[in-house]
Amino acid sequence: MVDLTLLLLFIPTFFIASITPGMCMTLAMTLGMTIGVKRTLWMMLGELIGVAAVAIAAVIGVAALMLEWPILFQALKFVGGGYLFYIGVSMWRSKGKMALNHQQKTTEKISNKNLFNQGFITAIANPKGWAFMVSLLPPFISANYPFVPQLLSLITIIVVTEFSCLMLYATGGKTIGKKLVEKNNVKLLNKLSGTLMIIIALWLISS
Repeated sequence: MVDLTLLLLFIPTFFIASITPGMCMTLAMTLGMTIGVKRTLWMMLGELIGVAAVAIAAVIGVAALMLEWPILFQALKFVGGGYLFYIGVSMWRSKGKMALNHQQKTTEKISNKNLFNQGFITAIANPKGWAFMVSLLPPFISANYPFVPQLLSLITIIVVTEFSCLMLYATGGKTIGKKLVEKNNVKLLNKLSGTLMIIIALWLISS
Protein backbone atom coordinates (compact mmCIF):
# COMPACT_ATOMS: atom_id res chain seq x y z
CA MET A 1 0.00 0.00 0.00
CA VAL A 2 2.86 2.39 0.79
CA ASP A 3 6.62 2.52 0.33
CA LEU A 4 7.95 1.97 3.86
CA THR A 5 11.47 3.02 2.85
CA LEU A 6 10.23 6.43 1.71
CA LEU A 7 8.10 6.86 4.83
CA LEU A 8 10.98 5.99 7.15
CA LEU A 9 13.13 8.53 5.32
CA PHE A 10 10.39 11.16 5.50
CA ILE A 11 10.08 10.97 9.32
CA PRO A 12 13.53 12.39 10.21
CA THR A 13 13.40 14.75 7.23
CA PHE A 14 10.19 16.40 8.37
CA PHE A 15 11.20 16.35 12.04
CA ILE A 16 14.31 18.39 11.29
CA ALA A 17 12.24 20.86 9.30
CA SER A 18 9.50 21.04 11.95
CA ILE A 19 11.72 21.44 15.03
CA THR A 20 13.56 24.37 13.44
CA PRO A 21 12.35 27.67 14.96
CA GLY A 22 9.73 29.32 12.78
CA MET A 23 6.55 31.35 13.03
CA CYS A 24 4.35 28.54 14.35
CA MET A 25 6.89 27.30 16.88
CA THR A 26 7.57 30.83 18.13
CA LEU A 27 3.82 31.40 18.45
CA ALA A 28 3.48 28.19 20.48
CA MET A 29 6.28 29.29 22.80
CA THR A 30 4.78 32.77 23.22
CA LEU A 31 1.33 31.43 24.05
CA GLY A 32 2.86 28.85 26.36
CA MET A 33 4.40 31.73 28.33
CA THR A 34 1.18 33.67 28.72
CA ILE A 35 -1.82 31.31 28.67
CA GLY A 36 -0.24 27.93 29.40
CA VAL A 37 0.07 24.73 27.41
CA LYS A 38 -3.53 23.58 27.91
CA ARG A 39 -5.09 26.66 26.30
CA THR A 40 -2.38 26.79 23.65
CA LEU A 41 -3.78 23.47 22.38
CA TRP A 42 -6.50 25.47 20.61
CA MET A 43 -3.87 27.36 18.63
CA MET A 44 -2.15 24.05 17.91
CA LEU A 45 -5.39 22.57 16.58
CA GLY A 46 -5.77 25.43 14.11
CA GLU A 47 -2.10 25.22 13.14
CA LEU A 48 -2.23 21.46 12.56
CA ILE A 49 -5.35 21.72 10.40
CA GLY A 50 -3.68 24.54 8.47
CA VAL A 51 -0.47 22.58 7.94
CA ALA A 52 -2.43 19.50 6.84
CA ALA A 53 -4.45 21.62 4.42
CA VAL A 54 -1.29 23.16 2.96
CA ALA A 55 0.28 19.72 2.55
CA ILE A 56 -2.78 18.28 0.80
CA ALA A 57 -3.14 21.35 -1.41
CA ALA A 58 0.54 21.26 -2.33
CA VAL A 59 0.35 17.62 -3.36
CA ILE A 60 -2.80 17.94 -5.47
CA GLY A 61 -1.64 21.14 -7.13
CA VAL A 62 -3.82 23.82 -5.51
CA ALA A 63 -0.62 25.71 -4.74
CA ALA A 64 -0.47 26.58 -8.43
CA LEU A 65 -3.79 28.41 -8.10
CA MET A 66 -2.39 30.43 -5.22
CA LEU A 67 0.41 31.53 -7.50
CA GLU A 68 -2.15 32.63 -10.10
CA TRP A 69 -3.99 34.79 -7.53
CA PRO A 70 -1.23 36.21 -5.31
CA ILE A 71 -3.40 39.16 -4.23
CA LEU A 72 -5.58 36.83 -2.13
CA PHE A 73 -2.53 35.32 -0.51
CA GLN A 74 -1.09 38.76 0.24
CA ALA A 75 -4.39 39.92 1.75
CA LEU A 76 -4.49 36.88 4.04
CA LYS A 77 -0.92 37.53 5.15
CA PHE A 78 -1.60 41.18 5.98
CA VAL A 79 -4.84 40.46 7.85
CA GLY A 80 -3.27 37.68 9.90
CA GLY A 81 -0.06 39.60 10.50
CA GLY A 82 -1.94 42.75 11.45
CA TYR A 83 -4.02 40.88 14.01
CA LEU A 84 -0.95 39.28 15.59
CA PHE A 85 0.81 42.68 15.61
CA TYR A 86 -2.14 44.23 17.46
CA ILE A 87 -2.05 41.47 20.07
CA GLY A 88 1.72 41.90 20.45
CA VAL A 89 1.47 45.65 21.02
CA SER A 90 -1.33 45.13 23.56
CA MET A 91 0.75 42.57 25.44
CA TRP A 92 3.82 44.81 25.37
CA ARG A 93 1.73 47.57 26.95
CA SER A 94 0.40 45.08 29.53
CA LYS A 95 -3.10 45.43 28.12
CA GLY A 96 -5.51 43.17 26.25
CA LYS A 97 -6.86 39.70 26.84
CA MET A 98 -3.50 37.94 26.72
CA ALA A 99 -1.56 40.23 29.03
CA LEU A 100 -0.84 39.03 32.54
CA ASN A 101 -2.51 40.86 35.40
CA HIS A 102 -0.23 42.09 38.17
CA GLN A 103 -2.58 41.16 40.96
CA GLN A 104 -4.04 37.89 39.74
CA LYS A 105 -1.05 36.80 37.67
CA THR A 106 -3.44 35.03 35.33
CA THR A 107 -4.69 35.80 31.86
CA GLU A 108 -8.13 36.89 30.85
CA LYS A 109 -9.95 34.42 28.65
CA ILE A 110 -9.07 34.99 25.04
CA SER A 111 -11.61 32.95 23.09
CA ASN A 112 -10.76 29.48 21.87
CA LYS A 113 -11.93 30.58 18.42
CA ASN A 114 -9.36 33.38 18.32
CA LEU A 115 -6.61 31.00 19.40
CA PHE A 116 -7.67 28.52 16.71
CA ASN A 117 -7.73 31.27 14.08
CA GLN A 118 -4.25 32.47 15.07
CA GLY A 119 -2.81 29.02 14.51
CA PHE A 120 -4.72 28.36 11.29
CA ILE A 121 -3.92 31.71 9.66
CA THR A 122 -0.25 31.53 10.65
CA ALA A 123 0.00 28.09 9.07
CA ILE A 124 -1.78 28.74 5.78
CA ALA A 125 -0.40 32.26 5.25
CA ASN A 126 3.22 31.18 5.56
CA PRO A 127 4.75 31.19 2.05
CA LYS A 128 7.79 29.28 3.31
CA GLY A 129 5.45 26.53 4.45
CA TRP A 130 3.91 26.32 1.00
CA ALA A 131 7.30 26.30 -0.70
CA PHE A 132 8.52 23.61 1.68
CA MET A 133 5.52 21.35 1.10
CA VAL A 134 5.58 21.83 -2.67
CA SER A 135 9.26 20.93 -2.87
CA LEU A 136 9.40 18.27 -0.15
CA LEU A 137 6.30 16.10 -0.50
CA PRO A 138 6.25 15.06 -4.19
CA PRO A 139 9.55 13.11 -3.99
CA PHE A 140 8.02 11.00 -1.21
CA ILE A 141 5.04 9.97 -3.37
CA SER A 142 5.79 6.78 -5.28
CA ALA A 143 4.07 6.07 -8.61
CA ASN A 144 4.20 2.36 -7.81
CA TYR A 145 1.70 2.60 -4.94
CA PRO A 146 -1.86 3.96 -4.57
CA PHE A 147 -1.91 7.73 -4.09
CA VAL A 148 -4.46 8.11 -1.25
CA PRO A 149 -2.80 5.72 1.28
CA GLN A 150 0.54 7.42 0.70
CA LEU A 151 -0.93 10.89 1.17
CA LEU A 152 -2.75 9.84 4.35
CA SER A 153 0.46 8.31 5.73
CA LEU A 154 2.46 11.48 5.01
CA ILE A 155 -0.23 13.71 6.53
CA THR A 156 -0.30 11.53 9.66
CA ILE A 157 3.46 11.83 10.05
CA ILE A 158 3.29 15.59 9.48
CA VAL A 159 0.53 16.14 12.06
CA VAL A 160 2.12 13.91 14.74
CA THR A 161 5.57 15.42 14.25
CA GLU A 162 4.31 19.00 14.15
CA PHE A 163 2.23 18.48 17.29
CA SER A 164 5.19 17.00 19.16
CA CYS A 165 7.38 19.97 18.25
CA LEU A 166 4.66 22.49 19.14
CA MET A 167 4.30 20.83 22.56
CA LEU A 168 8.05 21.09 23.13
CA TYR A 169 8.05 24.81 22.36
CA ALA A 170 4.86 25.52 24.34
CA THR A 171 6.17 23.61 27.36
CA GLY A 172 9.44 25.54 27.21
CA GLY A 173 7.50 28.78 27.03
CA LYS A 174 5.39 27.82 30.03
CA THR A 175 8.54 27.08 32.06
CA ILE A 176 10.05 30.47 31.17
CA GLY A 177 6.78 32.26 31.96
CA LYS A 178 6.38 30.50 35.29
CA LYS A 179 9.89 31.46 36.39
CA LEU A 180 9.34 35.11 35.49
CA VAL A 181 5.97 35.25 37.25
CA GLU A 182 7.42 33.63 40.38
CA LYS A 183 10.00 36.41 40.46
CA ASN A 184 7.24 39.03 40.06
CA ASN A 185 8.56 40.04 36.65
CA VAL A 186 5.07 40.18 35.15
CA LYS A 187 5.79 43.34 33.17
CA LEU A 188 8.93 41.77 31.74
CA LEU A 189 6.98 38.67 30.74
CA ASN A 190 4.35 40.79 29.00
CA LYS A 191 7.01 42.74 27.12
CA LEU A 192 8.91 39.59 26.16
CA SER A 193 5.76 37.83 24.95
CA GLY A 194 4.54 40.95 23.15
CA THR A 195 7.89 41.43 21.41
CA LEU A 196 7.86 37.82 20.19
CA MET A 197 4.30 38.24 18.92
CA ILE A 198 5.28 41.42 17.04
CA ILE A 199 8.25 39.59 15.51
CA ILE A 200 5.93 36.80 14.33
CA ALA A 201 3.56 39.38 12.81
CA LEU A 202 6.35 41.23 10.94
CA TRP A 203 7.81 37.89 9.87
CA LEU A 204 4.45 36.84 8.43
CA ILE A 205 3.83 40.14 6.64
CA SER A 206 7.34 40.44 5.17
CA SER A 207 7.90 36.78 4.22
